[in-house]
Parts: sequence; structure tokens; C-alpha cells
Amino acid sequence: MKKPIFTGSGVAIVTPFTGDDLKINFSLFEEILEYQIQNGTDAIIVCGTTGEKSTLVYDEHVEALRIAVETVGKRVPVIAGTGSNDTKHAVMLSNDAERFGVDGLLMVTPYYNKASQDGLIESYSYIEKRVSTPIILYNVPSRTGVNIKPETYLELSKLPLVNSAKEANGDISALAQSMALCGDNLNFYSGNDDQITAFMSLGAKGVISVLANVAPKLTHDIAQYGLEGDLKKSAELQLEYIDLCNALFCDVNPIPVKAAMSMMGFDVGRCRMPLSPLNEKNTEYLKSVLKRHNMI
Repeated sequence: MKKPIFTGSGVAIVTPFTGDDLKINFSLFEEILEYQIQNGTDAIIVCGTTGEKSTLVYDEHVEALRIAVETVGKRVPVIAGTGSNDTKHAVMLSNDAERFGVDGLLMVTPYYNKASQDGLIESYSYIEKRVSTPIILYNVPSRTGVNIKPETYLELSKLPLVNSAKEANGDISALAQSMALCGDNLNFYSGNDDQITAFMSLGAKGVISVLANVAPKLTHDIAQYGLEGDLKKSAELQLEYIDLCNALFCDVNPIPVKAAMSMMGFDVGRCRMPLSPLNEKNTEYLKSVLKRHNMI
């Protein structure tokens, strides 16, 4: 049995930028980390999709990881997004993250290359032999063009350091099959905020969440009720806030969540290009949902 790196709600934290130059606002980043910890978040995931990893240069990436580990100070696990479409680059970034003392490595499937299932197994096996920190696989085919199949999860679960999977393909049937095949050898986290309760009902360990950026306690509670077996309360919260989950994906993530945080008083800045600011129609829609839940 593999002990999960965390249980509950892990926030896929945004990377705040300054005004026109869009440099990382490290002081605000530290404030947001504190806000998350004080409001019940169970783990911090740094430099993932929501953290705009794909537009961070290498030095920015590792500095964000260093500051996160230092600021959090082992109060909750810190998980570093270190996946790449270049397997050797993923190893190099992972090894640098390990020097800072991260608790886990979030490894997205290689994007753009369109690796086969055999290619995924070979790539992850190569990485696993060259790191010393537990790995969370990250399956998000809408972003990467490749999907981890249940049988591939089974093979990857045999690797000692492959601890978990963030599953964001939206296919609950495939999730059930993967969980049945892997048993206790692989922990699963929901990668979609609108499916937290569904995942928990099948035995998932929690969620890696965009929603937690703006509603950390709520997201923790949805997952925690599921962990405690109170699926009724989990589902009640999931359904009450399903409109917010949807609103945070009215445009490409993390465009809406950064807009929402700005509305809530966190001056996180816009996303770096090629992502554009939220348009006027979606801004009004998002604002109306936040007002409905008394968040602004």
C-alpha cells in the first residue's frame, strides 16, 4: 500500500505577476501561500498548469519552488510541477526541485510529442529511476493530446516512486477501471473541480484544485466529507457551488481564476501571452457568480 502524499484539497496555485512587465510578484505569492494554509488547504501544488508553468523560464520556475518550500515550512506538503515533453528536462527540473525539499513531483504526460502508451511507460520509468521523491502522474488529454489508459496506469503503479495520479480526462468509467486494476498501489486525485464528490465516492484521496484558489475551505470540506464517508454533505456542497466550478472554466484556465482572484482583492495580474485577459461578457458572468456566493 502506498501512503498518499496528502489527502483532501491540494491547491493548484496561481503564479501572480506584476503590472505591465509580468514579472513574478513573489511578495504576493508568499501572501497567497499563507492565505491558503490559514484557510484549510491540505497541500500546495506549485508551477502546474494553473501556475502557468509553460511560460515560466527555468530560473523563475525553480525560484518559485524554492520560495514555496521556504514559506510553507513543512506545514503542508509542497508538490512541484516538473513534467515536460522532454524527459531529460523533466529529470533536471525534478532534481532541482528535490534540492529545495519538495514533498512530491507532479508529472504531466509529455505534451505535443503524442507519446504512445509504451512511450509513456518508458518515459516515466526513466524519470522514476533518477529521482528520489514520490511522483504524481498528471493525465490531462485536453491539454497534452495523450491519455493514460487503465492498463498503462497498472504498469506505472508498479514503479515504487509512482505514488498517485491526478486524473483530469473526465471519464469516470475509465477512472473506476484504473482504480480497480491498481488497487492500493496508486492513489487517485480528482483533476476536475466539478467531479470531486464523484471521485471520492470511488475511493480517491482528494483533489488538485483550481477552485481552491478562491474557495480553499469549501474545497477542503467537499473533499474531507468524502474522505470521512459523508458523501451526502460532500455532494450538497459540490452541487451548491457547481456554478462556481463552471464559471472558473468559462475560458481557458487560469484566465478566469486569476480574474476571480483580482475581483476578490488579490492583484495577481493577467496571464502571460499567449493567454489573453477575460473578455467583458465572461467577466460579468464570473462576477455575477462570485456575488451570488457573497465572495465579492
